[in-house]
Formats: sequence, structure tokens, C-alpha cells
Amino acid sequence: MLFRNCAGGVVFFEDKVLLLKNEKGEWVLPKGVIRNGNLSRDTALNRVKEEAGIHAEIISPIGETCYEFYSISRQKPVCNEITWYMMTATSDLCSVNEALGFKEAVFYPIYEAIERITYSQDKSLVSLSYRKYKDLIGNELVV
Repeated sequence: MLFRNCAGGVVFFEDKVLLLKNEKGEWVLPKGVIRNGNLSRDTALNRVKEEAGIHAEIISPIGETCYEFYSISRQKPVCNEITWYMMTATSDLCSVNEALGFKEAVFYPIYEAIERITYSQDKSLVSLSYRKYKDLIGNELVV
């Protein structure tokens, strides 16, 4: 099995969260493999910028997730271990990077985002992150 260390962001703009629609039609969060000795936080910020054209700032780390899949191109199982960061965006204007296989990049209201997200692990991450986000910025929950 191939193990990969990755980093990603749960990016908020006001009461909305950034989602990407990939080439499989799945709604996911921006993330990528940590390469060349980069820091996880730098990888997370770079992936948000590269995948959705969003300038973001990290508020805090929010945990880790792990998932496995079979890579057809590598002909072996892969385990992605992802370090996640809570971020805020300076704008909700996205520019999706189709060259990376993404079809859409959209900030959705939190309740709609949670319904759209493909993977339950990501749904939980976004839900918990939103509660922490609202606590940190001192606003009422919209959900």
C-alpha cells in the first residue's frame, strides 16, 4: 500500500463553505499531497489557491482524516492521511482549475454544503469545523 501525507482546507466565507466538484461528480474539499518537504499548512493554502483561485488565511488546525482507495494508474491501494486547516477567504469569487480535473468551485451556505458533500467523513469535518469557526469569530450559528 502507498501511504501519502496530504493537507487541505475547510474554507469559510461568512456563513458559506467552499466545495469543489471533481471529474467524478463528487463534491469535495480542496486538498493535495505534501511534496518536496513543504509544510502541511503551506500545501493546504496552495491547494485552495490552485484548485479554486481563492486567497485564504488559516485560522487553526482542525484535525486529520484518512481514507483508502485503489489506484488504477498505480495498480495498488493508496492511503491518504490528510491534515486539515480551518481557513477564511477574502472573497467568495472562485475560479475553478479545470486543468486539475475540477468542474465547479462554489461557496455554499453551510446547510446546503453538508447535503452536497459526497463523503460522510467530509460532512462531519465541515459540520464540526463550522461550529468551531462560529465560536472563534463570535457569531451565531445559521444552521
